[in-house]
Amino acid sequence: MKKSIVVIALSGLLFVACKNESAEREKLAQANIDSYSKTWELVVNEGKVDVLDSAYAPEIVLHTVPEIKGIAAAKAYYANFVSGFSNRQFIVKDMFASGDKLTKYWVFKGTHTGDFMGIPATGKTISVEGCTIARMVNGKIVEERDFMDNMDFMKQLGLMK
Repeated sequence: MKKSIVVIALSGLLFVACKNESAEREKLAQANIDSYSKTWELVVNEGKVDVLDSAYAPEIVLHTVPEIKGIAAAKAYYANFVSGFSNRQFIVKDMFASGDKLTKYWVFKGTHTGDFMGIPATGKTISVEGCTIARMVNGKIVEERDFMDNMDFMKQLGLMK
């Protein structure tokens, strides 16, 4: 009888511990979604690239070609979108998170009215869809991997047929 009571008590404790851990992961995921969403609203839509000074961890890595490391390089990369496009709209269509990992499905729209990564203004209006997988640690973005159709993007800019 005593053995049964101990087993039941331990099972109850294990259940409560697992439930608390799950709630903490969900709380972390929601906090990361809120922070990440606000960051990109400010950076792209409002052109406040300096927000990345506090949003990124010093060791940020953008998995692009070529790979970008560090806050200064990452800010320069995103500054191209701000200076290269007017009428910018960055729309998050869907976002979900699990613990420290986030995935967002987005649309970027704008008019190419400035220099963009060495490409002179074309005056073309673009609309591209993409997906970003990110990782956050202690409220800071430490890693991002963007996926979009670059060929479609170049076609919309009038650079390819």
